[in-house]
Amino acid sequence: MDEMTRLMALSAKVGADPLLVQAAGGNTSLKQDGTMWIKASGTWLQHAHERNIFVPVALDPLLAALERDDPACESCTDFVRTDLNSLGLRPSIETTVHASFAHRIVLHVHCVETISWAVRADAEAMLAPRLAPFHWAFIPYRRPGLPLATEIRKRLKGDTNVLVLGNHGLVVAAETVAAAEALLHEVVRALVRPARAMPLADLPMLEELARDGRYELAADPSIHALAVDPVSLAQARKGTLYPDHIVFLGAGIAVAQAGEDPRSAAERIGLSGRPEPKLIAIPGKGVLLAKGVTPAALAMARCLADVTARLSENDPAQVLSREDELALVNWDAEKYRQSLPAS
Repeated sequence: MDEMTRLMALSAKVGADPLLVQAAGGNTSLKQDGTMWIKASGTWLQHAHERNIFVPVALDPLLAALERDDPACESCTDFVRTDLNSLGLRPSIETTVHASFAHRIVLHVHCVETISWAVRADAEAMLAPRLAPFHWAFIPYRRPGLPLATEIRKRLKGDTNVLVLGNHGLVVAAETVAAAEALLHEVVRALVRPARAMPLADLPMLEELARDGRYELAADPSIHALAVDPVSLAQARKGTLYPDHIVFLGAGIAVAQAGEDPRSAAERIGLSGRPEPKLIAIPGKGVLLAKGVTPAALAMARCLADVTARLSENDPAQVLSREDELALVNWDAEKYRQSLPAS
């Protein structure tokens, strides 16, 4: 079995684990013979065995462009090897992040355990003792893509093979797929935080609130923890914790006030100048989602429940600013990613 086949197998395995990757999030890459094969924008890692999800990028021209701060590095479409890209796929928005590593294999995941640390205002200090055995670095939040890659390149040392991205996720790098997988699991084990047991949702009440047809009950029971667990609710209502949330679910969550219907709760957030959320928390009752939300939105709702279930009441979670939120929703690369079908 060659390394590309191994990477496809690992990508599918990682992509099927909601504690590591949600929907079209995360990306993997392989460098060989001057070409970097990277997951295409908008594709799902879990589909790696079912279809071609990798795009070939000419590595040396991309690295030279990065050195001169070429704006073409924003989309990286200029560096795609069209002779090997018969499907016309577009490279991941994280292509420059992967290219910044000299390592042959790079894995980027939106690991729930990692995010539960990475959203903290004191993340770097809290991570230091846990990641002491690794060659790691903490990268403060920057918009995914070129701004993130620029920050990484400032902090990357020759032996760095683990990155924790503030309010974002985890990157590991190695020379083989097997070594990258082993490193990924070692880092995740070092960052595990127990999730709280959750009370049950009030399904009859939620069904009554959803009778107008504009909202529906969250099908995954774990999502309701966002509203029925006071600590999860307190942390989630602070705002948008990481990029993919706003891309697929809108800004943060809407928390219905006493006597307020779900639609009014969502509109209230939109009137504040932030993208209207698709997730409505009914305190003590459960969660409603906008009718017909995408599979990606459902995956992100589950991710938020998983992350907040690991945060304590006193965790100093910090959220993306309004400027950060708008930079994501108005970004052409994210508009393209949202426009693609989920399957």
